[in-house]
Amino acid sequence: MWIADNWNDYEVLDTSSGEKLERWGNYILVRPDPQVIWNTPKKANGWRKPNGHYHRSTKGGGEWEFFRLPEEWSILYEGKNMLGLTFHLKPFSFKHTGLFPEQAANWDWFSSIIKDTLKKHPERTIKVLNLFAYTGGATLSAAAAGASVTHVDAAKGMVAWAKENAASSGLSNAPIRWLVDDCVKFVEREIRRGNQYDAIIMDPPSYGRGPKGEVWKIEESVFPFLELTANILSDHPLFFLINSYTTGLQPAVLHYMMQTVLVPKFGGQVEASEIGLPVSSNGLILPCGASGRWIRK
Repeated sequence: MWIADNWNDYEVLDTSSGEKLERWGNYILVRPDPQVIWNTPKKANGWRKPNGHYHRSTKGGGEWEFFRLPEEWSILYEGKNMLGLTFHLKPFSFKHTGLFPEQAANWDWFSSIIKDTLKKHPERTIKVLNLFAYTGGATLSAAAAGASVTHVDAAKGMVAWAKENAASSGLSNAPIRWLVDDCVKFVEREIRRGNQYDAIIMDPPSYGRGPKGEVWKIEESVFPFLELTANILSDHPLFFLINSYTTGLQPAVLHYMMQTVLVPKFGGQVEASEIGLPVSSNGLILPCGASGRWIRK
């Protein structure tokens, strides 16, 4: 398992009864987590006095309950590569805060690849494409490491949020293209234009709809999209990363897909694993999805 264990401003304090107790900077949140199927004693103090608690509804969805929590606050991520990233947080619909902290395990991985490549080849420009890019965690990590990044997300509000994070991280002038677009249609146009990228990151949703009602179901859509996206990799690509929060897309499934699509064309090697966060109350690891990584050795 790949573990995001380089955080100072974020921490999973405890987990029990379908919920996780988290510290986001100076604030404590309680949020539901479907992986937490155990019912262990809630001994941590934060359970009794959180700053925010998302209550799941039996009818679907849910709502926040707040206790002395600001509308917005920020946390810092340095990581092993001293990235110096600042993320604005604000609780919004369906329990989210605007950041998936477990992804820091991947940020550290590919920022090291970018930094090492530029150290060996300082004249090279590394072009990274981040698809389904959300609030920009991967975008900022790649840009801080020295890459030129194209950030694509279909939600205008998420792209605006990512820009705010970039500004707070001192990356306002970094070579980042911010695009509000359907990811599949964007890749199709890039193929027609003949544009290529040295690395691709994708964090596709389990389910979604495009601007014209197009249905995205990850189990049906991700493999053909991987095949499509492989067409815009450069002749000397560095890496390809796919994330999944869908239980049906286990690490072995991601490995199989990437092995069949990428290795015959580019060589290199594929690894896939669960990603997780350490739980400070007991030293165990909370699973948080899976990632598949291809790297050209």
